[in-house]
Amino acid sequence: MQKVVDALRDLRRLLSRTEFPPIEAAVNAGTIPLLVQCLSFGSPDEQLLEAAWCLTNIAAGKPEETKALLPALPLLIAHLGEKSSLPVAEQCAWALGNVAGEGEEFRNILMSQGVLPALARMMLPNRGSTVRTAAWALSNLIKGPDPKAATELIRIDGVLDAILRHLRKADEELATEVAWVVVYLSALSNTATSMLVKCDILQILVRRLATSNSLQLLIPVLRSFGNLIAGDSHAISAELLPGREITDNVIEVLAKCLKCEHRVLKKEAAWVLSNIAAGSVEQKQMIYSSEAVPLLLHLLSTAPFDIRKEVAYVLGNLCVAPTEGSGKPNLILEHLVSLVGRGCLPGFIDLVRSADIEAARLGLQFIELVLRGIPNNEGAKLVEREDGIEAMERFQFHENEDLRNMANGLVDKYFGEDYGIDE
Repeated sequence: MQKVVDALRDLRRLLSRTEFPPIEAAVNAGTIPLLVQCLSFGSPDEQLLEAAWCLTNIAAGKPEETKALLPALPLLIAHLGEKSSLPVAEQCAWALGNVAGEGEEFRNILMSQGVLPALARMMLPNRGSTVRTAAWALSNLIKGPDPKAATELIRIDGVLDAILRHLRKADEELATEVAWVVVYLSALSNTATSMLVKCDILQILVRRLATSNSLQLLIPVLRSFGNLIAGDSHAISAELLPGREITDNVIEVLAKCLKCEHRVLKKEAAWVLSNIAAGSVEQKQMIYSSEAVPLLLHLLSTAPFDIRKEVAYVLGNLCVAPTEGSGKPNLILEHLVSLVGRGCLPGFIDLVRSADIEAARLGLQFIELVLRGIPNNEGAKLVEREDGIEAMERFQFHENEDLRNMANGLVDKYFGEDYGIDE
């Protein structure tokens, strides 16, 4: 028996090499059936652990190599149960998480074999390492694009309570993995989003944002928060009301992220603010009157392109009221005049000049607000002063029909033959 364990350990060390692990050679040599045999119930824990570890490393290889270990899945899933020791169960969860990470086809196979309830059970206790691995594997399993797994997971008894408990009390490493589960739950499943919002998860996420400096934790927490706001706007409107403590805390922590040095956090914070700014007039006013606006204006002119684009969404959303139907949005004139007066227009015109279609559309939409909304035809003068006409004219023969029509329409309407005659 010891010879088997020694051989498995040697194989595991070979497959664990950081450079050029011989996964393909191991698969071609017929190791998978032998490893499956080594996972038989009744085998010593040391043997089970080493065999599962070998399969974990093989599952981290190319998709065709991962496909070769499909015969091992039933036993890997079976060892997640209570009859297995924690180290063996955790190693099997790790292997299954690697398989799930290889793509939708593998996730569907795992789901059909009943892995979801078994992994979910492992996330219920408070054992740090095991729960962390189970949460990581679950986030790989439910990442979609089919929302079925996410909806099934949140409905399993005890899962919602476990998520809230771990986010509230766990160390940062465990909270990080659980936060990624929430990212996919809130991105894919309306059912999960609704259940999470009703359980005060927003308060817990805001508290994590306020107290943590871990980039690894802050990114999924911020993304979860943004997903929940985007996914359940009516519930969020009831939560983020002016004067409530959570509302003040949300803006404070998002401003903290906008000030930080981490590019990813700045972008995520701007994205969350854009989701809030897309909400009610009260939410728009809440952001407009906060410390976030000076930070956003500064980022619009100085930040890397991807951050500037997210910031533009926030500022643009602040200037329009929620509308029904597909007509032109109504202006919040006070916000528009103020933000333009504080120098945001050049940043939007820069977006018009970019090669990014989405950013160019965003810039043109804001120019339309300025031209339509700034009183006494001052908007046209401001756009001309910032070389906005030239920026729009580059779309005169553009291949994108929407942008071409939008830009040409604005130039014709506001800068046609009569422009400047009254002067």
